[in-house]
Amino acid sequence: MFSKTHIIVISSILFLNSCNLNKKSIERNNDHFTVNLDTIQAMPKSVEPLQYQASRTQLNDIIHTKLDVSFDWAKQYLYGKATITVKPYFYPTATLILDARGMDINKVDLFQKIVHPARAPQKGIIYEPAPDEIIKTPLQFKYENDILTIHLDKEYKNNEEYTVFIDYVSKPNTIKKGGGSAAIIDDKGLYFINPDGKEKNKPQQIWTQGETQSSSVWFPTIDSPNERMTQEIYMTVNKKYVTLSNGELCSSFDNGDSTRTDYWKMDLPHAPYLAMMAVGDFAIVKDKWRGKEVNYYVEKEYEPYARNIFGNTPEMLEFFSNKLGVDYPWNKYSQIVVRDFVSGAMENTTATLHSEYLQRTDRELLDKNYEDYVSHELFHQWFGDLVTCESWSNVPLNESFATYSEYLWQEYKYGTDAADQHSAESRAGYFAEAERKQVNLIRFQYNDKEDMFDGHSYNKGGQVLHMLRKYVGDDAFFASLKLYLETNKFSAVEIHQLRLAFEKVTGEDLNWFFNEWFLSAGHPDLVIKTAYDAGQKIQKVQIKQVQDFSKTPLFKIPMYIDLYVNGKVDREKIVITKADETFEFATTSKPNLVNVDAEKMLLCTKTEVKSVDEWAFQYRNAPLYLDRTEAISKLAEQAKDSVAAKVIIEALNDKFKKKLKINWFYLPKRTINLPFVHWR
Repeated sequence: MFSKTHIIVISSILFLNSCNLNKKSIERNNDHFTVNLDTIQAMPKSVEPLQYQASRTQLNDIIHTKLDVSFDWAKQYLYGKATITVKPYFYPTATLILDARGMDINKVDLFQKIVHPARAPQKGIIYEPAPDEIIKTPLQFKYENDILTIHLDKEYKNNEEYTVFIDYVSKPNTIKKGGGSAAIIDDKGLYFINPDGKEKNKPQQIWTQGETQSSSVWFPTIDSPNERMTQEIYMTVNKKYVTLSNGELCSSFDNGDSTRTDYWKMDLPHAPYLAMMAVGDFAIVKDKWRGKEVNYYVEKEYEPYARNIFGNTPEMLEFFSNKLGVDYPWNKYSQIVVRDFVSGAMENTTATLHSEYLQRTDRELLDKNYEDYVSHELFHQWFGDLVTCESWSNVPLNESFATYSEYLWQEYKYGTDAADQHSAESRAGYFAEAERKQVNLIRFQYNDKEDMFDGHSYNKGGQVLHMLRKYVGDDAFFASLKLYLETNKFSAVEIHQLRLAFEKVTGEDLNWFFNEWFLSAGHPDLVIKTAYDAGQKIQKVQIKQVQDFSKTPLFKIPMYIDLYVNGKVDREKIVITKADETFEFATTSKPNLVNVDAEKMLLCTKTEVKSVDEWAFQYRNAPLYLDRTEAISKLAEQAKDSVAAKVIIEALNDKFKKKLKINWFYLPKRTINLPFVHWR
């Protein structure tokens, strides 16, 4: 998701409340501390560890879901009939347990198809088989606490499929309030926008939002990311509306009244949270990529601007398909913009849903476009939809890749400077969050699954993938992604499948990298000192890791150091394995610049002292956008110096077409309030 469409402001603010206190012990269990006012001591109490969040155990496996739905705008109800084909996952079972939130369950039947064979052929006569019959057998069921437990007619084995029929009513407004998160502010799954038409200048729409566990509001299912199914949806709507769902629009049937039934079919399996519907008075602007439909659904007043909003989509499809070596896997790709969406955007399979602020006129697009949202959600069609995290603990396998796709697209379309600027902003978002929260990227202990949608899963995850790319090299990086996608397509994965793909391609044991960056918290805090021994013509570089080792690991850090000497650049590769290491390099004379982490790929904080002349040299000679922003940030601290002032003035005409930004990450450590862009 574009936890990158909400803008989340992360602040480390301590609120102090004044109150009258008596001189006696006060215990506040909710804050887990005891205060003795006579001695003013804080004594921590034992805190229960967070519960381990296991992947959902698979008892039954949904093969196919067929839905027939219609809508009551006045009541904001969905009337549904679900026909679900299931088989036991492995162990025999006589029970089917489904998630079904906020529903009335009218009846549950077992569907059994009786197949009539053709009569024995006779010479000169061809007999058609008799039509198959469906035998409906009512089943006993219990519905409580949003769980539908169905008692089957017998115990089924894992090679036996069975089909249940459920007649139900979805009542999304009865869902208990309080769901959602900072990334997605509501979780009632099915939304009627301006249902009575009384809000002026707002269209009437219906749309769904499934992540993380909200598809089960509008159809009974096993609402878990490690489930997969194909689907069919028949939507009956007023003729004035158009519809959108996953897969292909196979037919539209005029019902002879004011309604029409659209039939959408998704014949490749995907997770239930990626199922979607949308209904409204949209204009459909049609595009193509390699013969596949690429459509943009917008409000009619924005129809003239739809190609400028979304027009790079076919080029993105071509770029990502070629870069990954895996072609876009689905039969079409649509994007729709809706009102009052509860997040930024959502990567429903073949049908991404965007928030209304993507709708902009050509004039407004000059000020800001949301191209990063488009690339982010499109990349999810591979990472998240084709290959899906098996649990929300592994959601960085979805979101870090979608975040990194923004860098890849910027790099391809607008150049490395543009990509690095975008990366610096994302990195700053992570560091702002890290001021108050440092957790593992892949983490199995959390209070709520929505906690996983944060500046770690998105921002840090994208940075970690960039480091991995720089470590193994471009060819190995993209070959590993190709293997990962092809090996795990249409299935659910955990972090180790990604590691194994990289190890298979590179031939290297990469547990150290994945343990440090995916399965541990924090980042290196580096103190860097340089000294030149003129007598021995040796450049010394001392690097200390000073992070809190009780919470953060000692990192193994491969990196490059560039030495600028007499108009030449010598690149040295080092690997840091200790808390305090000094590296020595023979040089012909004192370097003008020692550029540590020359690729500027390392996710770390740095304390590094250089002279004004060295920072000025770095700005003028080091090749990367991040070299220049680092230098300008440091020179800004000494702006009264004439050399620093001169370089700052030069930077006003920096070669990068966008305004050069100070990278706040390099300013003295302090509490800062910075947004991180968060799309689901």
